[in-house]
Amino acid sequence: MAPRLARLMGRVRRISLPPPALLVVFYMGFIVLGALLLWLPVSHHGAVGLSEAVFTSTSAVTVTGLVLGDTGTVFTGFGQAVIAVLIQLGGLGLMTFAVLLLGALGIPVGMPQRLILREDLNQTSLSNLTYLSRIILVIALVCEASGALLLALVFVPEFGWNGLWQAVFHSVSAFNNAGFALHPDSLSRWVGNPLVNIVIPALFILGGLGFIVVGDIRQKRQWRRLTLHSKLMLVGTGVLIVWGAVMFGLLEWTNPATLGGLSTGDKLWASWFQGVTPRTAGFNTIDTAGMHDGTTLMTMMLMVVGGGSTSTAGGIKVTTLCVLLLATVAFFRRSKTLNAFGRSLGGEEVVKVLALTTTSGLVVFTGLFVMSISHDGDFLDLAFEVTSAFGTVGLSRGTTGTLDGLGRAVIIVTMFIGRVGPLAIGFFLATRSAPRVRYPAGQIYLG
Repeated sequence: MAPRLARLMGRVRRISLPPPALLVVFYMGFIVLGALLLWLPVSHHGAVGLSEAVFTSTSAVTVTGLVLGDTGTVFTGFGQAVIAVLIQLGGLGLMTFAVLLLGALGIPVGMPQRLILREDLNQTSLSNLTYLSRIILVIALVCEASGALLLALVFVPEFGWNGLWQAVFHSVSAFNNAGFALHPDSLSRWVGNPLVNIVIPALFILGGLGFIVVGDIRQKRQWRRLTLHSKLMLVGTGVLIVWGAVMFGLLEWTNPATLGGLSTGDKLWASWFQGVTPRTAGFNTIDTAGMHDGTTLMTMMLMVVGGGSTSTAGGIKVTTLCVLLLATVAFFRRSKTLNAFGRSLGGEEVVKVLALTTTSGLVVFTGLFVMSISHDGDFLDLAFEVTSAFGTVGLSRGTTGTLDGLGRAVIIVTMFIGRVGPLAIGFFLATRSAPRVRYPAGQIYLG
């Protein structure tokens, strides 16, 4: 096994593709492998064709959660296990597992693998990548095991020993921000259950913070010693959670299609859950299609932002939003530097954030444009679907199952780009030739 893996990694070294391109190839390879496994008769009850298998595999590897049918009904236990493994691989990063496997077999991790891992973990440095991979795996296993044990207290009494598998599946899905559920109404039947409303959000919030933040908190344990990234993530996440939960409750409190028919306690639990789940989690405890238009737009904004870097979440990331806001404040203050928590940020971070945001906007609008050509459904529903796919969230207003072939292809591509990263795709397509001619500076008028 070790010699074969060494030869395989040796071939990888000889490949001249840049690391972002290799990362794209690896994710595409696992999607194809997952689709073939899900297409096998042993994986489903006869209702899954090749296109459905590809869609489900892409949704699992990109930890999105959009589905064409009820996962618990359509797929067998084997198929559900395949989906769980794909979620774990996609959520924690394919190269994370590859590096850990190489280390376990005693094979040194070379520079090509470190470059790919750096892109997979969205890092700027090559140092401590192997250590970071170990931290990611330990944090994931501890959180998922704890979540499964707690969820078993709810699922086992209701579903017997099958509830134990449901607890494991939902714990893996929650921590990886996948949103796959084994019930047609997601988690709506437990809208007022305190344990479900605490454990599931705790898992996807921890997974969405990012492994660097969790590791930083574990090591330093003091606010003043935390890195700037950790401080921005914690403050930004806290503000978005409070804002999302409070606004959802205010907007939907009397809506009979969502919170209107619930008791006061259940309304509070549902507002909390639906305020945090758009952060790429994808679970729901109310009917998403019944939300008011204003609530839907707010949910879309939260889906675009997503979670943190080096996390299981998607979106443009919380730190990207923070840098955008800091840059805006610096502009109006006529300041040339961005300052936060006693630290400054350079212009390179601002340029990267602008490129990421612009690319993300183009991806979403292009996907929506193509979808609107082939599908004459409600425009807000289509926009919600594309945004959910790009943010790898998985929330849907019921449009997924009605899509035709072109619509499914658009969602597949959007999910893939949302997970691998617009910048990785941009690096893959961009040329890296140095300019031979330099032009004199010019002036343009903005605003």
